Amino acid sequence: MLRHAIAPSARYTKASNDVVRHPRLNSDAKILLLYVQGLPGDAKCKPLSELARKMGIKGRAYQKAKGQLVEHGYVHERRSQGEGGRWLTEQLVANSPLTSEQAGLLLREAVPTGAVTAAVTATVPPPSTQFPTVGEPTPRVAGGYEPVEDHSDKTTAHPPTEPERATVSTSGPTPQTITADPAQLARAERVLLSLRHTRRELFLGVREARTLAAEAVKWLERGLSESDLRHALLAERPQDGVRSAVGFLRYRLIQKLPEPPVQHQPYERPPLPELVECAGPGESHAFRPLFGESECPSCCRAAAHTEPEPIPWRERIAGINGTPTALPTEA
Repeated sequence: MLRHAIAPSARYTKASNDVVRHPRLNSDAKILLLYVQGLPGDAKCKPLSELARKMGIKGRAYQKAKGQLVEHGYVHERRSQGEGGRWLTEQLVANSPLTSEQAGLLLREAVPTGAVTAAVTATVPPPSTQFPTVGEPTPRVAGGYEPVEDHSDKTTAHPPTEPERATVSTSGPTPQTITADPAQLARAERVLLSLRHTRRELFLGVREARTLAAEAVKWLERGLSESDLRHALLAERPQDGVRSAVGFLRYRLIQKLPEPPVQHQPYERPPLPELVECAGPGESHAFRPLFGESECPSCCRAAAHTEPEPIPWRERIAGINGTPTALPTEA
């Protein structure tokens, strides 16, 4: 193969070989990532889907490319509720893989670094609005956000679980918090944190795993092992991938919870029979009959081993022949 390459002196984008030669990213994902990386600063406020349409990547092709970028840590999204109840979606595109914790830190600080390629903010209107107003909520997101506050509880459409409500409630802990075994909660949290080693899209933070541990501990309390719990959470991978690791695992923990084990009644021994006096020979003594017998086992065994008196041979022969026994004559 012959190769002729002239290095451009202007209007070029530096691309890492890790991205260009990535075995699990298709061509659409690579082109989209490189296109966003080379955008000027004023064009990075547009949603990733709009940028993909300019490149001719639409529909399923865009969803597949975005899913691969999300799965391998190049794209991260976070939803937050701004003023007036309007939901905002913040997108972070990086030219190197980032974990969820690293991406969350960058989104909270909103400071571009060398690893960040683009931070795109898209407005998601309420269900009653047909056409979103692009550009108006952007100043509120960038200038009115306070890094001290943590709005991670508002980024998911799922309602908070019982342990989360117990942490903010002033009425006291819930019964689930009281009865949960700390050792079981630690086991469940360890299983949830280990899922990222098998599937990167199920990466959980410590706080997220601690929240889901209240649902996962129910599996351990019903007799399942840690291996069984891990297999149930990793089985049947969705075709479209996992959009939210917390929502996906919470749904699976609740919907696939096995039935509680059957409680067997303890065996009750029948009452002992009353003592009765033995009718056998010898000294008077008592025993407990099992089947209504009148003699004790010792007397029954003694009677069974008693040998009868031997019958003379003349009487035995007479009994066989049916003749009377002849008495011997006196000498």
